[in-house]
Amino acid sequence: MNILNNKLKKASKFMRFIFFITIVGYIISYVIFASNILKLTGIETFIRMILLIFFILFGLTYLFFGLAQIIKKNKVKFTILTIITIIFIGLFSFSSYFINKIYSKLSNISVKEKSIYTTALVSLNDTVMTSDSKVGMIEDENDKTGNILPKEMMKKENLTYTIKYYNNYTELLEALRDGKVDAIFITKDYKVIYGNEEAFTDFLSNTTIIKEYSKEMKNDESKFLTSTKSLTEPFTVLVLGVDSEDDTLDANAPYNGDTIMLVTFNPKTLSATMFSVPRDLYIPIYNAYNRQVGYNKVNSSAAYGTASTINTVKNLTGIDIDYFVKVNFNGVIDLVNAVGGIDVDVEAPTYDAYVYTWGKGVLCESDANRTYINTVCMEVGMQHLNGEQALAYARNRHGYLAGDIARNKHQQQIIEALARKVLSTSSLADFERLLDTISNNIATNMNTEQILSFYNSIKGMLTRALNKEDFITINKSELTYFSFENQYGLSCLGYYKGSLEAITNAMKENLGLKDIEVIKTFTYDYSDDYNLSSTIIGKGIISGGKVPDSSITNPKIITTNDDEDDDEKTTEEKKEKSKKDNDSKTNTTTDKSNNSNTYNNNSNSNNNNSNSNSNTNNSTSNQEDNTTTTTNNNNSNTTSNTKSSTNNDDNITENNNNNNTTNSKEENRSTTPSTNNDSVTTSKEPTKDKE
Repeated sequence: MNILNNKLKKASKFMRFIFFITIVGYIISYVIFASNILKLTGIETFIRMILLIFFILFGLTYLFFGLAQIIKKNKVKFTILTIITIIFIGLFSFSSYFINKIYSKLSNISVKEKSIYTTALVSLNDTVMTSDSKVGMIEDENDKTGNILPKEMMKKENLTYTIKYYNNYTELLEALRDGKVDAIFITKDYKVIYGNEEAFTDFLSNTTIIKEYSKEMKNDESKFLTSTKSLTEPFTVLVLGVDSEDDTLDANAPYNGDTIMLVTFNPKTLSATMFSVPRDLYIPIYNAYNRQVGYNKVNSSAAYGTASTINTVKNLTGIDIDYFVKVNFNGVIDLVNAVGGIDVDVEAPTYDAYVYTWGKGVLCESDANRTYINTVCMEVGMQHLNGEQALAYARNRHGYLAGDIARNKHQQQIIEALARKVLSTSSLADFERLLDTISNNIATNMNTEQILSFYNSIKGMLTRALNKEDFITINKSELTYFSFENQYGLSCLGYYKGSLEAITNAMKENLGLKDIEVIKTFTYDYSDDYNLSSTIIGKGIISGGKVPDSSITNPKIITTNDDEDDDEKTTEEKKEKSKKDNDSKTNTTTDKSNNSNTYNNNSNSNNNNSNSNSNTNNSTSNQEDNTTTTTNNNNSNTTSNTKSSTNNDDNITENNNNNNTTNSKEENRSTTPSTNNDSVTTSKEPTKDKE
C-alpha cells in the first residue's frame, strides 16, 4: 500500500483529481440509476440485471485500470477511459431522470388517499331562502356531498332549514323541480351530471348555486377500489367517460356517466371483449357499500362515485371488476392532438332529419363546451381527425337511428385508433408530451407496479404490428334493448336476459372463467358496418324475458332496437316524415351555425321516426304472441315481436304519442318553490321531516 501511495504521489495531480471526481460521480450516479431501474418491475428483468452487473464490472475496471494509467502516466488511455466513464455517468443521470418522471406521472393517475369533496346548495333562480325554507338532502349518512358536508355546512354557518330526506338524487331533483322543496344539497357538478336528462334539461337551466362548501376528506372509496390483480393475467377494466369542467381529474369525484364500457382483456391471447353499457339502461343502482339505493338509469350511479358505478355494473353482469379507468372527455382533445391525430372511418348519419339539417355526407356536433358557437364538422368516410373532431364524433348520437348504441360503437373506434397511434409513438419528445396528457386526463385504481406489468402485453402488440397483423383481437357486443318511460317521466331502456347472458358468457370465456364452447375469436375492422353479417355478441337476441318487467315499465311505449331493421318499403315514408317534422320545427337558412338550433329541435324526434314506422309495420301484421328471431342467414334480417293490440301488458304504440304525453306531464309539473322575503334565521339543529 505504501508503494502504491508513493507512486501516486509522483503522478500528475491533475490526473489524480480528474480520476477522483470521475470515480465518485460514477458511484453516486450508478446507485441512483440502479434504484430507479429496479422500480421497473416486470420489464425485461433479465436485461436489467445484465446491465447492472455490466456497469458494476465497468466501474471496477475504471478503478483499477485508471489507477494503473495514472501511475504509468499514460495520458491517452486514461483520457479515453475517463471519457467513456463520464458518458456512462450522463447516461445514468438521464435514465434516472426519465424513469423517475415516468414513475411520478403514473403515480399521479392513481387513486389518492384523500380527495376534495364539494357540496352545493342549489335553488331555482330568484328563490329567497328563509328560516322556514324546505331543503332536500340525501338520506344515506355515508354520502359525503349529499349528507355529511351539508350537515357540516349548516352547523358551521348556523343555518336552519326544514330538512326533507330523499333516497336518491333523481328524487332530490324531482322535489326541487316540482316545488316540494325550496333548495337541495347536491354536488356542484350537478348540471354536468344530469344536464343530458330530458326531464331535467330545461329545469336545470333555471337553477343556481346559493352556497358551496368544500373539504378535503379521507377517501373511503379507496378501500373498495383497490385490486391486487396483476395485468399479466386476464383482467377486467371499467372505462368511464367524464365531462370534467376542470383540466385535471380526481379519481374519486362524482362525474357524468354517459360513457360506461366494460372491457375484459386476456394478455396471453391478446384478445379483448368490449361491452358498452347504454347510459339509459334502467337497472338497480348500488352505492359504494354495495347496498341497493333504488332503480334508475345506470349513468345516475356516477353521482354516488366511482365505487357505486363499479358495484352497479358488477351486479348487472355478475363479473368482478378489477380496475377502472376514468377518461376526461375534454382531455381526448389533448390526447389525440398529442399523437398527431387519428385515422377513423366516420359513419354516415342515418337519421333523415339530421341529414336534412346538416347536409349529406357530413357530421356536425357541438364543441367541447357543448355549444354550437364553434360547431365541429367533419366529412364521413375514412378521415384523419384532430382532437376536437374525435371528441365530436365520440359524442354524437342524434345523427343516427341507433342513437346511443351508435355512439358506443364510435367511442370504441376512437379507443382503437388511439391505441394504435400510442403504440406507434417513437419520438421521445412525443412520448413525454403524451405522458403529460395522460397524467392530467386519466385516473385509475391501478398502482404504478400494476401499470408497468402491462409491458409484456404492449410488447406482444408491437410484435404483431411489426408483423403486419392486427395488434389486438377485439370481440364486439351489443345489448338488445327496449325502451319505456319510468315513474319519473324519463325515457329509459330495458334489456333482454338472453342478450346480456350471451355477452357475459363471452367475457367469462375471455377471462378463462368459462370453457369456450364455440371459437369466437376473430380479427375485424371497425370500419365494418354494424350488421348481422359480422359477429356481434348479443345483438338480436330477445330470449329470456325482459328486464325490468311490466310491473315497472310502461307497456304503452315499449320498442326494441330490432326495429332498426325495418323493411325497405318504409324508407321513403321515414324520409317524408322526417322532412315534415323538420319543416314544422325549424326555419332553415344557408348558414350552418343557424342550423344548430334546428338540429337541437329535431334531435328528440330520432326515436319517434324509427319506432313509429316499426310499430306501423307491426300493427298491420295480425300475429299474436309470436317472436321471430334473426337466423344466420344475413338476408333474413327482420325481427318482430308483436302482440295483440288488446293486450294491455305489452301494447306497443308510437313514440310520438307518448312523447306528447310526456311533455304534457312535464308542463303540468310545478317548478315554483314557496318563497318569502324574511331574512335567514339561525339555529343549531335542522328540523327533520322524512319524505
